[in-house]
Amino acid sequence: MSVILTDSNFESLILGSEKPAIIDFWATWCSPCIALGPTIDALGRDYEGRVNVGKLNVDENPDTSLKYGVTNLPCILFLKNGKIVDKHIGVAPKAVYDKKIRRLLEAGN
Repeated sequence: MSVILTDSNFESLILGSEKPAIIDFWATWCSPCIALGPTIDALGRDYEGRVNVGKLNVDENPDTSLKYGVTNLPCILFLKNGKIVDKHIGVAPKAVYDKKIRRLLEAGN
């Protein structure tokens, strides 16, 4: 499963971790975001222990959304060592995210 992220726990759970991260920026009013939710949860299960997978509601957590310049939803950010290394806007098949995650895990520090 994915972790529920907030402005208050983002730094400790994501930036404070040595694991790479995939963050789903979403909103309750965004139909594509809702459709993507089960895929994000599945990725969380598939990569448990290797990648931090989380969801951040942009309406409830505007500070983190603003910090990362999220203007379109759904927005998936791929972070390594606290830096954005890839980004995906919109909904895609699970295989697209799997490929990006594998690349993230294979990349050196």
